[in-house]
Amino acid sequence: MRRTMSVLTAVLGLVLASQGHARADYPDKPIRLVLPFPAGGAVDIVARMFAAKMADDLGKPIVIENKAGAGGIIATDTVAKAPPDGYTLLLTTPNHTIIPALQPSLPYDTEKDLVPVSVIAEVPEVLVSHPSAPFSTFAGFVAHAKKSPGLLNYASAGTGTLPHVTMELLLRRMGIEVAHIPYRGAAPAMTDLLAGVVQLKLDTYTTSNPHVAAGKLHMLGIASRHRSKLMPNTPTIAEMGLPGYEGILWIAILAPAGTPQAIIDKLAAASAKAARAPDIVKRLQRDGVEPVGGTPSELATLIARELPQWRELAKAANIKLQ
Repeated sequence: MRRTMSVLTAVLGLVLASQGHARADYPDKPIRLVLPFPAGGAVDIVARMFAAKMADDLGKPIVIENKAGAGGIIATDTVAKAPPDGYTLLLTTPNHTIIPALQPSLPYDTEKDLVPVSVIAEVPEVLVSHPSAPFSTFAGFVAHAKKSPGLLNYASAGTGTLPHVTMELLLRRMGIEVAHIPYRGAAPAMTDLLAGVVQLKLDTYTTSNPHVAAGKLHMLGIASRHRSKLMPNTPTIAEMGLPGYEGILWIAILAPAGTPQAIIDKLAAASAKAARAPDIVKRLQRDGVEPVGGTPSELATLIARELPQWRELAKAANIKLQ
């Protein structure tokens, strides 16, 4: 009996040692980073910048695989069902926490089948309005909306998109009513905003600022935690009467549940190092993108906060996918 136990102990020790050695050697082959977006978009560009920097640090290539479609469900399901060995990762956005509120049945469990690695970057939204609207400040917008409920309208890239749910969150917290006009993408929504067909839109600095500079739009506020270095005179929406309000497109990496913590930590460290790289910082901040390189626990807290927030909002505002 003792001999049997000794043999089992020795075998277990060899297995654990082998696993520890494998993790220490991670990665020993290319890593696949799956994106639920088509190539060429803003998120895809940020992902490729970080992937290249992280690959330099890890010593193996990170291959981008674009699997767009079904609101991100296809890509997320692919990673959720992948082996938890650190060689298949998901790059995602708030869509990851919004979809469960709008889609009652998913082929994966958002909270159990994936684990957080790192938020690599954040893109705060900005609230802009057309000059024909009878206001040019956030306070003016709120006052007019309260005086004339339902007469204003705002554009979004579609039902269930981040600009839609963050605008609805703002409206509900301010106690005002503005009609939602969904479009099939951000580009046609911006076209109608510039034409004055709609009065308001939550957008990004990169696409809105040229129009603001040309006098074609008014900048009402930024939905970030702090003022942007690119427009220090523009107050945050939080400081204008909505404490704690955020409208941020975060870009993050997740891994299949069961991925060894040592691998998660190594990936997070590579993300943090990439976020501090001078060329990354310069390029991203120029476009209104903030490099982050956050920890797994920070991303876990973010996801845990947003999942119930969007569920409650979807129910209260009766938001349903069309």
